[in-house]
Amino acid sequence: MERRICVIGAGPSGITALKNIKDKELNVICFDRNNEVGGNWIYSEEESHSSVFETTHIISSKTLSQYEDFTFDDFDETVADYPSHDELRRYFQAYARHFELYPYIQFETSVKHCKRIHKNEWHITITHQGKQYIEIFTDLVICNGHHSVPRVPEYPGMFTGQFIHSHHYKKASPFADKRVLVIGGGNSACDVAVETSRVSKKTSISWRRGYRIIPKFFFGLPSDIVGARSSWMPVKIRSWLNDKLLNLMLGKNKLYGLPEVKTKFGETHPTINDELLYKIRHGKVHPKKDIERLNEKMVYFKDGTSEEFDVIIACTGYILKHTFFDRSFIDYSSGPVPLYLKMFHQEYHDLFFIGMFQPLGCIWPGAELQSKILANYLVGEWEMPSTIEKLCQREVTHPHYKQINTPRHTITVDYHLFKKTLLKQLPKKWKSKIPKTISQST
Repeated sequence: MERRICVIGAGPSGITALKNIKDKELNVICFDRNNEVGGNWIYSEEESHSSVFETTHIISSKTLSQYEDFTFDDFDETVADYPSHDELRRYFQAYARHFELYPYIQFETSVKHCKRIHKNEWHITITHQGKQYIEIFTDLVICNGHHSVPRVPEYPGMFTGQFIHSHHYKKASPFADKRVLVIGGGNSACDVAVETSRVSKKTSISWRRGYRIIPKFFFGLPSDIVGARSSWMPVKIRSWLNDKLLNLMLGKNKLYGLPEVKTKFGETHPTINDELLYKIRHGKVHPKKDIERLNEKMVYFKDGTSEEFDVIIACTGYILKHTFFDRSFIDYSSGPVPLYLKMFHQEYHDLFFIGMFQPLGCIWPGAELQSKILANYLVGEWEMPSTIEKLCQREVTHPHYKQINTPRHTITVDYHLFKKTLLKQLPKKWKSKIPKTISQST
């Protein structure tokens, strides 16, 4: 049976999946809703997709955030340590051009529904140029990321000001001279608080628990490069050392008026930000406790204080949801994600997920390795273990970090351990930097 493979998404994970499947001369096509390669790294003020903010830079350094088949030096040796969203967009598009991927991508195409009829028969409903139709494939590769369905918090009462999710935030200028409350302590929340503080009448940030704030540089080096030097240590020891180093460099959260961290390193996602603590100590961002209730424009906090705001921006993450699947078929929105190597399903061996993991680091290097394993599997050069069901369950019961029990912490991996695990599945000479030109798939 000739395989015909569908890849959903032409973002960072989708293009490396497409490239490596194409390298095996398989019949493959990629669908993407945008009109260019790059996924959410294509900045747009429109709310058609989850795009980055106007001022976004990546939170991992370029050295640990690149494809080995096409490094940043292969692209542009002058790229910054922490590339901007525009540098990243151009990098992904250069990758697609270098490996001649564009003929295999159908842009401005939305995937509406995916139905598995039986083994190696998928009916994919898509819309393109105003028309809806069904394409049939033998295999389905999901690469559409996990930042598309906003997780919106609910509080008692009603807020009559402007209430938005960070999904709809694009730039700070619309919030000039307004009283802004940012909810959350993750990377998006801290970025939004810092940026709005430059133009707002007042910006406050509400945390329900303590978060670690990690600077982008230690000792003149990107912080993840410093962290990589201890990657040979067991996770527990490495986490303990990281905590000690952070406390030495920054001090306790209470020095900044923020809730203290009560979890061990790795039990929650760390926040990478150089400016939040600076802004707090300069009186530009004001820490607030968790929200108790709302009443018109008044926000009541759990410490008994209250304050009026014009705008609330909820930077509260996203739901891990695949809207093109029936919930009765696959639903990872609230429970565990039992996928071997975070990609292979225990039952459906023609369904694969690339980039659906959250490393303490960058996703793309791991997605590249996943894609190579997948490509090898599709041509019979890698065999799925006979114990796949047990291995899938082990992914749930033996995580790299024992994180807090929330839907946001179901797909976390340690960057270095995960890459090491994936590399064990590949031959020593796994890099493939030379483009392979084949006849176009149909």
